Amino acid sequence: MIRSLYYSPGKPIRKDIPPQEFTKLIRDRRSLLWVDFVNEPDENSLPILQDFGFHSLSIEDALQQTHSPKLDDWGNYLYIVMNYMDVKENGTLWESEVDELDIFLGPNYIVTHHEFPISAVEETWASCDRDIRNVQDGADHLLYKIMDFLVAGYMPTVERIDSAIDELEDHIFDKPSPRTLERLFALKRVLLSMRRILLPQREVLNKLARDDYRVIDPKDRIFFRDIYDHLVRLHDLNENLRDLVGGALDTYLSVVNNRMNDIMKTLTIITTIFMPLAFVTGFFGMNFFEPQGRLTDWTTNPVFYITLGINILLPIGMFFWMRRRTWI
Repeated sequence: MIRSLYYSPGKPIRKDIPPQEFTKLIRDRRSLLWVDFVNEPDENSLPILQDFGFHSLSIEDALQQTHSPKLDDWGNYLYIVMNYMDVKENGTLWESEVDELDIFLGPNYIVTHHEFPISAVEETWASCDRDIRNVQDGADHLLYKIMDFLVAGYMPTVERIDSAIDELEDHIFDKPSPRTLERLFALKRVLLSMRRILLPQREVLNKLARDDYRVIDPKDRIFFRDIYDHLVRLHDLNENLRDLVGGALDTYLSVVNNRMNDIMKTLTIITTIFMPLAFVTGFFGMNFFEPQGRLTDWTTNPVFYITLGINILLPIGMFFWMRRRTWI
């Protein structure tokens, strides 16, 4: 799908403009043209991008969709690659998908290319459609709005991950299970993927906020600096969450080991208590004891009751002895 939005001072906003008019419309330096490619086949996108005069390398990068965040200055326009993350909870597990948003920024136009719908682009498009003031400040300010929505979209995900970590920490102490460990590793993978795109995007925004580009008004750099500050904060939050997940993993292993030690301790105590009983019953069950001759006294009632008392009192005595030694 190819959709377009065109603003010219003193005129209403036009939409769904034929691609043949794009090069003609951008000749008016006071106007603003936004062309958005959403899951458009390469054979349809390529001639339109070539009509804008973009370099073949930047067009190839945009159509491949395999790059990390970066910024290329081609003089008359900027080619910017931004990543966005879609995080979903699949039951009790977490899954993340990282996709690419390619942006061509010119003096009075902006071209966006992406394979899947992006909430940041949709929100910016809706705000421009709702209020004409959003397109009156130029293409660079429109780029700021897209990036602002894009970065702001990370905060709900960060808050959900933070809540999930708190919940998992409670489960670790209450009832740790292999499922808990699986969820922790899923969160760790999500945070690692987020870190991989936050760091390069922070560098992109740092360049937009500090470097001198022909297509960006110097007075608008402060807006990109604000987004850069948000990315720095997001990176710090990501590091803190990764530390929490690492601490939760260590706590899980410690709790599991402690529980295993308690189990082994209990089994050892049971075995130790029954060892004397096994000896006594084994001793009196030897085949060479027969009720004849001088050994007939071993089978009398008093001996039976004495043996029975030993079998009852010996485990009880060993239990209290181990308890006195603080073994249990």
